[in-house]
Amino acid sequence: MVRLFSSRKFLFIAALGFIAVSAISVLLYSTPQGLGLSDDSIAYVAGARSILSGQGYREAWLASNQPVTHFPPGFSTILALIGLSGLDPLRGTRFLNSILFGANAFLLGILGWRMTRSQVAGVILAVLFSVNASLFNVHAVAMSEPLYIFFSLAAFFTFSEYFVLSSSLTGRGQGQGWLITTGILAAFAYLTRYAGLALIATFLFAIILLHDTWKKRLTSAGIFIASISPFLFGWSIRNKIVADSATNRILIWHPLTLENINTGIYNLSVFFVPIEAWRRVFVKIPSLFAVTLSIITLSLLVWIVTRGLKKFFQPSTTLPEILSFTNGLYIFGYMASIISSMLLFDASTKFKLRILSPFYVSLLILLVYVGFWLWQKRAVFWRSLVVVIAFLVFTISIYATSNTVAMLHKGGLGYASFQWYDSEAMAFLRSLPKDTHVYTNQPGPVYLYADRPSYVLPDLLDPVTDLPREGYAEGVIALHNDVSSGNAVLALFKFGAESDDIQTIYIQLSQGLYLAHDSRGNKIYSAYP
Repeated sequence: MVRLFSSRKFLFIAALGFIAVSAISVLLYSTPQGLGLSDDSIAYVAGARSILSGQGYREAWLASNQPVTHFPPGFSTILALIGLSGLDPLRGTRFLNSILFGANAFLLGILGWRMTRSQVAGVILAVLFSVNASLFNVHAVAMSEPLYIFFSLAAFFTFSEYFVLSSSLTGRGQGQGWLITTGILAAFAYLTRYAGLALIATFLFAIILLHDTWKKRLTSAGIFIASISPFLFGWSIRNKIVADSATNRILIWHPLTLENINTGIYNLSVFFVPIEAWRRVFVKIPSLFAVTLSIITLSLLVWIVTRGLKKFFQPSTTLPEILSFTNGLYIFGYMASIISSMLLFDASTKFKLRILSPFYVSLLILLVYVGFWLWQKRAVFWRSLVVVIAFLVFTISIYATSNTVAMLHKGGLGYASFQWYDSEAMAFLRSLPKDTHVYTNQPGPVYLYADRPSYVLPDLLDPVTDLPREGYAEGVIALHNDVSSGNAVLALFKFGAESDDIQTIYIQLSQGLYLAHDSRGNKIYSAYP
């Protein structure tokens, strides 16, 4: 029996290893020119380069080169560590996120097994994650979400191990090491994305709800808080010292816009129906996705509240399965954190794929848990339903992901596209003297491809607070004086492709300046020759 068990466990680990290696290989194949790049991606890369140069975590992509507080340091720090090998952080993102894609698939397989005690369920969860087009796309862009997901999954695992040990008859009162490790991992998640506060809150709520005495609740909560505090307070104190702000956020109300809500509905519809032709058919059904999401949310809420409060008020009742319960709790904590951030702290945060990706991961975990629960009923109907749904989800996902792989392999996404690194405008900027200031609406790619930090443009609105920005008129005058003196140029990319409000600003900024370069809608203005 021992040999049989060991053999099965070995095959299970080997299967997860194969899935992980396959995931890594497919992502590397899909990104021969590197991961997709956005403004935030370049900020992470520049921050890593700044750390490597010994200057600390700074806004190296901007001429101001201020200390970074808006982005936590986790992702850039890992890139800097990779950079110690001699690999530039820009290239390091591709290998890091590819490895994380495989590692996250492997971890999910372990979580699925621990959650259901079924190795088959673990393999299914790992496969569904690795073939999901939305989550594949998240790992194919140089962003911090893959690392955040990794720390989150690892924290879920250690937290479940803590509860298993502390609640068992032989290990009652033990498991503090697992709890401390959970706190450290949750702190790492926070230092990767500020949304990690939702993960911390999830574990604290679970500790209070699931322990059977107040002594255990308070003691465990104290140990957990003590394990995360050095990291959270250390980063906040650093920010307060260098920038007089703990996280570069201020408390101010800005309601959700209809555009943002529609962005969220679109991304959710892509996750549930990843084949575009099918999605367009389903989206025509009034409120289909809104109703579907409402049903899922309400069902999950009833389950979480029922199990959690029952255990809290009746401590002698059976402990709910930890991994599924904490992931369900986390879904509400995470979404509440994101929505509150949008409403109170950062109007620029949108319901984009990267923001929703941790929610998707927990949803997959719960999908497999529900499937296993139905399978345990042993009725032919329920088992047939589970098989059919699993087959449909897999085949649709693999089809959508194969299309994504083919598309990505053709060229880079966002600023990684040849349209940016082969841009004539970028070549023009590279030809300018090194001491020439560059004012631009695209400081990220200018830093990356023209090899120089730049100045942001004067703006009427602060995208974070959504309030009028002071000093716009003075900023326009200063820009004009700098360009007219011959010390600077104004580089406007995608001129004419922006909204009317933004286009009006571009016209004001370029008025009276000499058009020194014009190619494919990219215009560069200088002093008159």
